[in-house]
This record gives sequence, structure tokens and C-alpha cells, in this order.
Amino acid sequence: MTTVAAPSLPWGEVWGQDEAVETLRAAAADPGALAHAWLITGPPGSGRAPLARAFAAALIAGPDDEHGMRQVLAGTHPDLTALRTEGVIIRIEDARAMAARSYLAPSAGRYRVMLMEDADRMTERTSNVLLKALEEPPADTVWILCAPSDADLLPTIRSRVRVLRLREPEVEQVAALITARTGADPAVAEQAARHAQRHIGMAQRLATDEASRRRRDETLRAVLRVRGIADVVEVAGQIVQAATDDVKALTAERDESERASLLRTVGIPDGSKIPPAVRAQLSALEDEQKRRATRSLRDGLDRVLTDLQSLYRDVVMLQFRRDEGIINLELVDDLRALAAAWSAERTLTVLDHIAETREALEQNVQPTLALESLLVTVVSGRKP
Repeated sequence: MTTVAAPSLPWGEVWGQDEAVETLRAAAADPGALAHAWLITGPPGSGRAPLARAFAAALIAGPDDEHGMRQVLAGTHPDLTALRTEGVIIRIEDARAMAARSYLAPSAGRYRVMLMEDADRMTERTSNVLLKALEEPPADTVWILCAPSDADLLPTIRSRVRVLRLREPEVEQVAALITARTGADPAVAEQAARHAQRHIGMAQRLATDEASRRRRDETLRAVLRVRGIADVVEVAGQIVQAATDDVKALTAERDESERASLLRTVGIPDGSKIPPAVRAQLSALEDEQKRRATRSLRDGLDRVLTDLQSLYRDVVMLQFRRDEGIINLELVDDLRALAAAWSAERTLTVLDHIAETREALEQNVQPTLALESLLVTVVSGRKP
């Protein structure tokens, strides 16, 4: 049985990446061998961000400054500049501000660390802003970028960083971690880890949120029942509506809290009329919240598409007479029937269109139309 080690600073939140931890621990301890720009890559849920923050803490605080480590891990240390986005892309003005700060000397720690968690969300123009800063950083500045894959960044960026690739944990390891963290039933944790395809954060949500488990099951069963155009329109609408409702449930309380906090900061009592001088600040906050909601909706739909990929991946496995590693065991009878009714070529066509739909949503295609197009392919076996 997999055990979960007790937390230790600064690596206590990093799990299942022992080789990567040792690489970064050694780099933080040896200034002569330290690369001044790193790219940590790994699939969603592999622990890129916790590892990057732990590395930043080890660099800035060193082995003996526990207070400094805690400041870095909390995001409050003056020598840490961290940038992540809840929007669709990283804004070029944010990248410019980050690049400018990278030339400042450390004020309290050993290094100034520039941490960008969503480096894959940079446009080419934004990436070019960072090139010079990455190419000629000051001796006491270290850049840490995070992305799912090094292929998500421009070659000019990749050539200026040391790449550290994380490994994917096994389903059993993720299940053991979720059980240890949350007390979830081991069978539920195993199912969640399998359905999340070893994504730790998503597995934890599935294991602890029955509504999420039910919504996933209902969505997959609805897609399996699609037979005609009427079904296509109905199911596509249901998927988008469910994702929209999920986003609203997750963001409404936070949005209202942010609005109330802003009004308190500028001294506006609850229920009072908003003066013109404050309206611009509220408008900027609302724009940021809308960008965050758009990103959240796309992430939610991408999660649905990832689940659909797992469904039709299972069908292909069965068509090639491979029963091991089936993700959606709870639907295996339906999947066997589909595998017998379809050709492997048809299933692969659906998988190709799922991948194209994910890319289309990233390019701002209207979600309902994109899903309807995908479901037409499911029904017909041919792309529209």
C-alpha cells in the first residue's frame, strides 16, 4: 500500500515526484550548477505548481530560513514574483511588468524568483517580451515557468530554459493519496483516480463531491444514447448548461466577496450609491471576473471532452481486444456493445474530432456549436 509522507518544508505539498525534487533540491544548494531559467512540464494534476513553489522557497530562503520558506509558500515574500492567470491568456502588460521586476536585486532572500505557472497561455507576442529577460537574467534572478509540455512554448523560449519533465503517478498511488488526504472510501477514491486519469486535483474533487461524480456519469450516458439530430441539439445544450451552472456555483460567491472587499477598501458602505470615481475600478473588476468565468467555462468543457476521450479510448481498446486499463469500468457493457457495432476507424474519427473540438474551444469557437458538430460525428461516423 502506498503511504503518504509527513509534510516537510518546503517540499511537503509535492507528491510522487521524488526524482524531480532531488534535482531541484540539488540545484538550489549549488549556485555553481544552478540554471537561471527552468521549465517544469507535466500533465494537468502532476504537481507542477506545488513543485515550482517549493523550488522557489528553497532558492529564496535556503535550508535554514523556515520563516522565509513559509512566506514564499504563502506567496507573500518580497523576492517572489508569481504570475498565473484565470483568464484565457496571459496579458502582455503583465508579462512586461514581470520582466521589468526580474532585474531588481533580491531584497531579503538569496535569489529573486520569477514564477509563471501558466506559461502555455502566452501568445507569441507575449512570449517575445520574456526572451531578453530569460536570455540575460541577473546573476541573482531565477525564472521558473510551468506548462503541460515544452511543445506548448515557442522554440526560442525552450532554448533558454532547462526542462524538467514530471512523471504521471499510477491510479493506485493517486487513490491512496486521496484517501489519506480526505478520508474518502478507498473504492470511491480508486474510481475517482481512474475517472480523473490520475489528475490529483480532479480526483480529489470527484472523490469528495457526489454531484460531480453524478454529473460525469450522466453526461457520458447521455452521449452514448445520442442517435439523431434532435439528440445532438439536446445533449450539446445540456453539456454547456451544466458547465455554465458549475462555473456560476464556483464563482458567484467569490465574485461577490471581491466586490464587497473593493467597496470596503475605498470606504463605500453596503447599499450606498457608487460614486463615479469608483465605477471605473468596479468595471475593471467585473471585466476580470468575466475573463475568469470564460476561462472556467472553457476548462469545464475541456474536462467534459477529456472524459469523452476516455470513453472512446476505452472503445478502441476493446476493439483491439485489450481489456486492461479500461477507465470507465462502470460502463463496460455499453462500451463492449459499441465496440462491436462500430469499426475502429469510426471510433478513431470521433477521437480525432474530440481533439479538434478542444482546440476549437481554445480559439473562442461558440461552445454549443462546437459540441453539436462533435456529436454529429458521433452519430454519423463522419465529420460535418
